[in-house]
Amino acid sequence: MPRARPIAVATYVAAAVAVAACGSSAADKPAPASSAPAASGASIPAASAVAGPPLQNWPQFGLDAQRSDVSERPTGIRSSNVSHLHHVTVRLPGTADSSPIYLHGVSVDGAARNVVIVTTTYGKTVAIDASSGQLLWTFTPAGYGGVAGSAQLTTSTPVADPSRRFVYSTSPDGLVHKLTMGNGAEVHEGAWPVSVTRDPTHEKLAAALNLTGGELVVSTGGYYGDAPPYQGHVALIDTASGHIRAVFNTLCSNRAGLLHPASCHASDSAIWARAGAVVEPGGKDLLIATGNGPFNGSTNFGDSVLELTLPQLRLRQSFTPTDQAQLNSSDTDLGSSAPALLGNGRVVIAGKDGVMRVLTLAALDGHAPGSASARSHPLGGEVQRLSTPGGAQLLSTPAVWRHGGRTALFVADESGTAAFVTSAGRLYRVWSNGNAGTSPVMAGGLLYVYDPAAGGINVYEPASQRPITKLAGKSGHWNSPIVVDGHVIEPEGNANDHALSGQLELFSVT
Repeated sequence: MPRARPIAVATYVAAAVAVAACGSSAADKPAPASSAPAASGASIPAASAVAGPPLQNWPQFGLDAQRSDVSERPTGIRSSNVSHLHHVTVRLPGTADSSPIYLHGVSVDGAARNVVIVTTTYGKTVAIDASSGQLLWTFTPAGYGGVAGSAQLTTSTPVADPSRRFVYSTSPDGLVHKLTMGNGAEVHEGAWPVSVTRDPTHEKLAAALNLTGGELVVSTGGYYGDAPPYQGHVALIDTASGHIRAVFNTLCSNRAGLLHPASCHASDSAIWARAGAVVEPGGKDLLIATGNGPFNGSTNFGDSVLELTLPQLRLRQSFTPTDQAQLNSSDTDLGSSAPALLGNGRVVIAGKDGVMRVLTLAALDGHAPGSASARSHPLGGEVQRLSTPGGAQLLSTPAVWRHGGRTALFVADESGTAAFVTSAGRLYRVWSNGNAGTSPVMAGGLLYVYDPAAGGINVYEPASQRPITKLAGKSGHWNSPIVVDGHVIEPEGNANDHALSGQLELFSVT
């Protein structure tokens, strides 16, 4: 997408109305997606790491429960040294088609270590010494031998317990595991390990785990090819006991608890975006997005954004595009990317159709939750529609940076990377290029975007579309980096290759 001529944001508030689409019924046709109105590079504030304690921990996908993928705290990596980092390739017993996590100074085998943790596609979870690249421990789930090399796999990112004593991970047999940080041993107390599906051959643990208020948030999807029967659902697990506290099914949602997939009249509606469930600030609600599946506005919610209450997991409100039936029939999942919280009452969601939709958080479908208007007009309600950076399907999680009263959004798809800013509740494009990317990360004043096709990580100053350097690496799939404690860490490889070995690139300040 060519870069538009920079123009001040204020002059484009009126123009933004032209790209708004406020569908209110199934008969309404959505307005075509448009290039966002443009803003100047000056609209992105100067990006420098703030003074203060360094960023030393990255405990879950996206850094926090809101999946912001942003920290202004110093990482030890700056534009002056990012091209001169020490590089080690770490060999793994499998492919980590996900994102790593990182903990500083945790006890492993009685010594304080800085540890990288990844889960591979057949459920092996590995702890790596960030200083040496050596494997410290490997957890192998009991069902590994039955699935290794097959199409039954997991691409979920693990999450660290706030106590730093445990890490939670997934395996392709539908189990969620609680592992001891010190040696990788599995906890078998209470209900651990926890099964979150009645049919792991059809329901996949694809999205990252989340953690809020002492409860683990797990979501399920389907396998490549959408072979029925399966239903995307969210399960809330008490981390202490392992008991499932609540379940929300996006199909047959009038039924509580885990379903035997064949017992529901409907199939699909996967929750498979990299970020999975996104917890709203304050921890009282969460957002999910679903993929292909039927929609009736009462019990079936394919191709929709849903807001669920915590900890009950009750449906509060939803958004479904006016072209939901077409998205479903054309395999154009709305939920290929999770909702991103823009702040100031706005959310953005993008899917396989290459369309980004800006929603109002207080009224996802344009109406107050539970109102008669919402029930009468269940489809549409977005306030803006615009194209993804390269007009391609979005399979990544955007990064959201809030600074000095302004918000910047960084988005990458398989055809390009772009930066946007918000003004008056709408998005304005600052820059765009043709560099493919997975989920962007902004840390310590620099923006990092992994190129899954060509390999390597493009590193940017956030206000510029031209990379200042590219860190070496090989190709991948859904993998995305983290930048923390003097390290850039990037797993590589594609889960669909069904490999039993893989690698991770570790770049460190010398």
